[in-house]
Amino acid sequence: MDPTLIPPRSGTAFRLARGESLTVIDPQGQQVADLVAFSATDLREVISSGRSLDYASKLYLTEGDPIYSNRSNVMLRIVEDTVGRHDFLLTPCSKDTFRIIYHDEDPHPGCFGNLATALAPFGIEPDHIPVAFNCFMNVVIQPTGTFTVEAPISKSGDFIRFRAEMDLVIGLTACSALQSNNYAFKPIAYVVG
Repeated sequence: MDPTLIPPRSGTAFRLARGESLTVIDPQGQQVADLVAFSATDLREVISSGRSLDYASKLYLTEGDPIYSNRSNVMLRIVEDTVGRHDFLLTPCSKDTFRIIYHDEDPHPGCFGNLATALAPFGIEPDHIPVAFNCFMNVVIQPTGTFTVEAPISKSGDFIRFRAEMDLVIGLTACSALQSNNYAFKPIAYVVG
């Protein structure tokens, strides 16, 4: 199956049935993709960074790790991962991100705005968008607790594959933040199958 392309600095949303796989691909390298998931049967059940990291007892989830919901149900499982470094701490970039961090006077809507637009037809409101699983994002945490957002280590063709453990609504972006993508904006590709 041919991959679907998400243009730079944009996003999409779609249904993913239980048992289906979702492969998120970095076609050119060093491009982040924000992923959020909602239970298709109850949109109040969403992916949970806190529960997933707590239950795994680690900050960097990879092959074999489940991603839990706010109700402690497994929503997705990482079944293959060629990168091994993703972020599940930082919120999707937004107009406020660009205003506060980058001092933009006319800020881009960011991943948050792109997700809000893409998810609206599914009845998901902006206030219900959780912390995203940031595929390929390289957040380096120091022993003091400070962190930096470094260039992704993903190369052209790298991917992460998830299996849906329940019927889901997925939001997915080609991230819009300069720091996250080594100061260049590229597409993200994905395959559902």
